[in-house]
Amino acid sequence: MSVLVPILFITVFVVLFGAFLVFVTSKLGPKPKQSDLRKEAYECGLPAQESGSSKVPVKFYLTAILFILFDIEIIFMYPWAIQFADSITQGYGLQMLIAMGLFLLVFIFGLFWEIKSKALEWE
Repeated sequence: MSVLVPILFITVFVVLFGAFLVFVTSKLGPKPKQSDLRKEAYECGLPAQESGSSKVPVKFYLTAILFILFDIEIIFMYPWAIQFADSITQGYGLQMLIAMGLFLLVFIFGLFWEIKSKALEWE
């Protein structure tokens, strides 16, 4: 129970601080005129040079999202590998091995699903 108190405190603090910042910027920030909103489509103030449709294929975005997803999953394995030797000496190595096995099972299932759905094929 005592471990959850700091996590709960940080969660509540982040949510309240975020809500406070949104509230303050909505009250103190400049209000755009309706005519200005219709003129410029981009926040940088430059006029639009192309139509609204994007010419970048969706496959680029899908590949980037999948790369980030699998990269983050691999990053989670590093602290586990460091802590695993200590957990064996402390007597809960089997639990950590089972937890990582389940994590890897989900990881491998996602990889096979990605291959089966042909998410990375560039036809």
